[in-house]
Amino acid sequence: MINDLEFDGAAAILDQAEAASLVIHDLRATARRCGAPVIYVNDNFDRWSEDRRQIVDRACRAGARGASISRRLAPADDDVFIIKPQQSGFYGTGLPVLLPSLGATRLVLVGLAADLCLLFTAADAHMRSYDLWTPRDGLVPSRPARLEPALEILSDGLGADTRPAACLDAKFWTSGASAGA
Repeated sequence: MINDLEFDGAAAILDQAEAASLVIHDLRATARRCGAPVIYVNDNFDRWSEDRRQIVDRACRAGARGASISRRLAPADDDVFIIKPQQSGFYGTGLPVLLPSLGATRLVLVGLAADLCLLFTAADAHMRSYDLWTPRDGLVPSRPARLEPALEILSDGLGADTRPAACLDAKFWTSGASAGA
């Protein structure tokens, strides 16, 4: 969700991203209250020399379409921020080592590109036997028409719980879970 939303097609998902950011903000607050780690797995946007601060600053800059969302969801100093080079958060990152070291067994996956990056990450998590909650109201597809097919794959193919955030007790999911943004 830390994204300036300055790409073709972003205007079509802006309202959905804004609504999802409110849900994610609340889920993140619950995770923090429960002591669960909050892990950001973020694209590097092909800027290979940028670090966390630079990525967040660019997404939050004045005039960026996604600035208000990125500001709302900007990571705290003690949040983990992993920069991913490809679609899956597991590919080429420290996530496969980090999650077991945290004792995570359940993951809450939310964010942008539910039909691409989040779906690839969920598939990799599923293959590693993590239980998944991907609340539909915390997901934003790359194109509006792609959300329902992604939800079907998440639910039917990967066994993810896709009910909205209000339908599940987030405290249950955060005990032993890691919340991703």
